[in-house]
Order: sequence, then C-alpha cells, then structure tokens
Amino acid sequence: MRIMGIDPGSRVTGFGVIEDRPTLRLIAFGAIKPPADLPLPDRLKYIYQGLLEEIQRHGPDEAAMENIFFAKNPKSALVLGQARGAAVLSVMNSNLSLAEYSATEIKQSIVGFGRAEKTQVSSMVSVLLRTKEILKPLDASDALAVAICHANSSGPLKKFLRR
Repeated sequence: MRIMGIDPGSRVTGFGVIEDRPTLRLIAFGAIKPPADLPLPDRLKYIYQGLLEEIQRHGPDEAAMENIFFAKNPKSALVLGQARGAAVLSVMNSNLSLAEYSATEIKQSIVGFGRAEKTQVSSMVSVLLRTKEILKPLDASDALAVAICHANSSGPLKKFLRR
C-alpha cells in the first residue's frame, strides 16, 4: 500500500510518500512553497494544485494528515485551517481516503514520546526509512512521520516500527 502523508501550512506544505508492505520504503518527499508575496487565496490555490500534482505523480492509495491543533494565536490558527482545507480538498478530489492523527499520536508512533521535538521526529523518520541523511525540510519529514504513523495504525494487524 502506498501512503501519502501531508503536513499542511500556508507558507510550506510538506508531503511524503511511502510504501508499507512488505517493509517501510521511501518513495518521495518534498515541500510545496507558494511564493511569499502571494495573497492567501492564491497561496491556497497553489497548495491545492501542488498536492494534486504530487498525488497524480506518486499514485498513493491513501492519505493521512495531522488533526487541527489549537494555537495560541487565533489568526494563525485560521490561516492554518484554510491551508489544511486546501490539502483536504486535494485529497478528496483525488478520491483517496483520508486518515487523521493528533500530533501526540504521530510523535508517539515515531519516537515513542508524544512531546518529542521536530528534530527527534526527523531523525527517527530517517532511521525508520533507512536513509543515510536527515530528510529536509522538516515539513517533509513531518509529512513522512504522518504516513508512517498511518502505516503503523492501519490494516488488519497493528504494526509498530516494522522492519
């Protein structure tokens, strides 16, 4: 099964694609970065179209994304929610199922600690996918973490850090 993980953001949206059978295998990763000077509606369109292209390019069977979290800054939370909406729409318009996980679930699945730092998550993603380097940008490694969490949480048997 091929899984796309998505880490939505209005400035940078990370994506990562893995295969989870028979072992975890890295297919692709990257980031969609709308030009900073674009107005928000145009950045949302850029994210939507960029994810559609990546979905078509890599042909995932399923997608996974982090649940909305509560931010201290209401304006930031609203903008993030809109970017997440663009990402959800790209998944749904591609006829993929979408699973959602909390940040704590994702970190627990990858690092074993629900309050792990981004760099810890990135390091473990590299270990789990057997890459020699740390995967950057962090938005892309976060997206891969979501995909790995989904691989470990779905299917007839719960899988945990399969090798």
